[in-house]
Amino acid sequence: MVPTMVLVADDSRDAQRREALHGLADAVAARGEAPVAPAFGSPDEVAATVHGVRGPKVVVPAFVAGGDVASAQMMSRIGLPELRDSCQTEPLGAVPSIVADLATRLGNAGWSREDGVVLAADGATGTDERTVVTDVARMLSRRLGSPVQVGYLRAWAPSVFDAVDRLRRDGHDKVAVAAWRLVDGPDFDLLRSSDITAITSPLWPSDLIVDTLLAQHRAAKGRLT
Repeated sequence: MVPTMVLVADDSRDAQRREALHGLADAVAARGEAPVAPAFGSPDEVAATVHGVRGPKVVVPAFVAGGDVASAQMMSRIGLPELRDSCQTEPLGAVPSIVADLATRLGNAGWSREDGVVLAADGATGTDERTVVTDVARMLSRRLGSPVQVGYLRAWAPSVFDAVDRLRRDGHDKVAVAAWRLVDGPDFDLLRSSDITAITSPLWPSDLIVDTLLAQHRAAKGRLT
């Protein structure tokens, strides 16, 4: 029996974000590799969906590490250790192909080599997520051949806006933001309203994200059997 992929994220903040998450779930399901159960909503709604899925299941975060504080906090509260015949994958992180795609998105957004770059993350509840964000910034810097500063919107310091200001004081008239976000939402409106030269589109939609989530599911399926 193929375990159900249970995609988990908080979608209670914005209709655009909700639509994007359901589009991602539909795209994964369309591959036909595994049944997919979207578990999106408030913490109570998500917990009810996750615990209501019968049979073996792989719980897969539908967000990137350090890129969604609300979803990360929710994952820690929905009682995953209590689930039988199940396992959980880590949020998407410093995957070389994803970082390469982020670099391409920077170029498409108008970044050039003399511009400053800020990797805009959300922050999260633990040091593991911060380590992932740092690793992504280092990998992105190597790929671009240019320094990358890290900035946060909700947790930790420096803030995205402090990082942008620092780059301007260091002589970068133009600053581009690489958004460490899986789907669109209110955070993008905040970033777009700031004094930056360019901002990348969210990582989804992209076949690469679907491929990576399914690869996580295949690896986790082996642990279940």
